[in-house]
Amino acid sequence: MSLSGRVAFVTGASQGIGRACASKLATAGAAVAVAARNQEKLNELVNEIAAAGGKAAAFALDVTDEEQVKSAIKSAIAQFGKIDILVNNAGITRDQLVMRMKRADWDAVLQTNLTSAYLCIQQVAPTMLKQRWGRIINITSVFGQMGQAGQANYSASKAGLIGLTMAIARELGSRNITCNAVAPGFIETAMTEALGDEFKQNAAKQIPLGRVGSPADVASAVAFLASDEASYITGHVLNVNGGLLMG
Repeated sequence: MSLSGRVAFVTGASQGIGRACASKLATAGAAVAVAARNQEKLNELVNEIAAAGGKAAAFALDVTDEEQVKSAIKSAIAQFGKIDILVNNAGITRDQLVMRMKRADWDAVLQTNLTSAYLCIQQVAPTMLKQRWGRIINITSVFGQMGQAGQANYSASKAGLIGLTMAIARELGSRNITCNAVAPGFIETAMTEALGDEFKQNAAKQIPLGRVGSPADVASAVAFLASDEASYITGHVLNVNGGLLMG
């Protein structure tokens, strides 16, 4: 699955799944523009990729700010000449039962997890259309498929990403641009670390493969969908959940 000559733009790349995706794409040969709010962590990632013989550049970015999205993607295209692969991974949680959920927490999650993907797609689409090749990959969640108590905002945002994925797949498919989603289940990240060991142990009992996943598991799926091997797959949701949700 060589991505030599390709350029990827990855949001939420400073840690967890985004960081793993950026590293995996770079290992496969892509130049990677890594974007997130934490400049220090991004610089560390760029140095790691460079040390391994890859090519990367950091772009400090708040994905909820439209002007910052426009500026970062414009800068990435200026530096690398194009963007072939977009990975919309940036995401947050603000968990609370819906009766107690503050409007600000609803809005923050929807803006970060869903609206940002629309903003990024809108900015990369022209270059993909011009070159008649593109891969858009949205990181959704098993909870966007099955829901989760206390996560009405998160589940709604991730379900919205699935609908967005299918709509973009239909809009851009005639120009050889695919749009797919990857739906992780329980993955060992900073976001799930806060849930505690007991919760994770109980979660693992519900998973047929008997373990919580790793960011690398998700990154491998992303790299596949970004490759030429996945050229006839679009509008698809690839589950990476150990069998937690089937069908």
